[in-house]
Amino acid sequence: MKKLLLILVAMMMTWSSFAQPKREFRGAWMQCVNGMYLGKSSEQVRQMLLSQLNQLQDAGINAIMFQVRPEGDALYKSNIEPWSRYLTGKQGLAPADGWDPLAWMVEQCHSRGMECHAWINPYRAKMKSTVLASNHAAAMFPERVFQYGDLLIFNPALEVNRKYTCLVVEDILNNYDVDGLHIDDYFYPYPVAGQVIPDQAYYEKDKRGFATIEDWRRDNVNLLIEDLHKVIRKTKPWVKFGVSPFGIYRNNPAGVNAKEGSATNGTTNYYDLYADVVKWVEKGWVDYNIPQIYWNVGTKVADYDVLCHWWNDYCGKRPLFIGQDVERTVSGKDPNNPNAHQMGLKYDIQRSLSNVKGSCQWYAAAVCTNQGGYRDYLKTIFHKYPSLQPEMKFIDKKAPSKVKKVKVVYSEGQPALSWYTPKSKKEMDKVVQCVIYRFAPGEKVDLNDASHIAYMTNRISEPNTRLLYHLGNQIDYSGYTFVITALDRLHNESKGVKVKL
Repeated sequence: MKKLLLILVAMMMTWSSFAQPKREFRGAWMQCVNGMYLGKSSEQVRQMLLSQLNQLQDAGINAIMFQVRPEGDALYKSNIEPWSRYLTGKQGLAPADGWDPLAWMVEQCHSRGMECHAWINPYRAKMKSTVLASNHAAAMFPERVFQYGDLLIFNPALEVNRKYTCLVVEDILNNYDVDGLHIDDYFYPYPVAGQVIPDQAYYEKDKRGFATIEDWRRDNVNLLIEDLHKVIRKTKPWVKFGVSPFGIYRNNPAGVNAKEGSATNGTTNYYDLYADVVKWVEKGWVDYNIPQIYWNVGTKVADYDVLCHWWNDYCGKRPLFIGQDVERTVSGKDPNNPNAHQMGLKYDIQRSLSNVKGSCQWYAAAVCTNQGGYRDYLKTIFHKYPSLQPEMKFIDKKAPSKVKKVKVVYSEGQPALSWYTPKSKKEMDKVVQCVIYRFAPGEKVDLNDASHIAYMTNRISEPNTRLLYHLGNQIDYSGYTFVITALDRLHNESKGVKVKL
């Protein structure tokens, strides 16, 4: 045991040579398709999710990607689609106690200062073992889907399917206070040997000027991404639209014209899934991009280091986050330190790249089980201090007004900071969180140093709200300076208001 502790300490000392950024996306995917809800009552599911959320919060996670539409269904009270079988065991069957998982998750995330992103699959209509409810789109309109392998796919060539997906998204936005709308890596289906996508007739009917069916397919997906961008901006312009594509855009093993692709040799977004992710970023149709770079450093087919650098160099016009595979990371050895797994190495690579603004963990439950000490390392090293979300000034760059009426009071027998959030007339100017910075006597007041963030409040629902931050009686804060700032929905930060004890 003593030897193991010494090894862990040595790993911690050699990790994270780069300073922790003040702004960083720290997400985790919380999926349903692994069946973790099946066979459980709503209360049992809630207790499981509560435990996970508490552990993720403790590990510094600040955004949850919550899967709510795995196959044309819903883990929320949809006005359009049936309840998901992944929640109740039968498609179309509502939770017995009337529970709405998405509404509950939004509330739970916000009460912990986390963002909640609704994660949908835009094309998958049915997996092998699913029995469709009578009100499922594929049951009502079978001409809108095609069979591929064990899947039913909403045909990307049909305009009606694009409009339908936009209606689903609009329904979510109108009824839930989500912070983001998220799609993953399932566009045209992953290739299956011996299977042919049955869309030749659709291409021949309306080529739209494309010389190849492959370019036509990519444009079908482009049209949906652009339409989703437009409907999100129109409905709730502060909601972030993000994508987590497969980790390889295109292969370019020879390295000629590196922008064309990475020095890899695997399945690609561009040629296999018909997803031109780089175009979406360059056009500004997505607000963030999380390529799933699940391989380890040293993997011949797809090297983590190679891929992180490629995405950073050629796809950085929108905030770039790295999709991390927890289990694969802790099973790999650091080539520079055989006593360590690859977590520290990967974080050092990630934080060395100028366009990488955070990461997302695949998957949330793997963080919670703490394999290889992963959750502990997030808490004590990589997420040691709280962080603001990356700025998205292309959506909104106006900072909110300052907090007001800041003073030191006594509350519950201990000193506390008291202040009021500012009033706001527009939703985009609304203050949703506050940040408290702490500086010891003689320390320079530097709001760019994450180590001085003492606390970030949970979500604030109303303007002109009085808030308290208890300082406690265990430390003498005489001579300390505290600075309080306000954050809007896009985490634009107000000017600070100082108070010295």
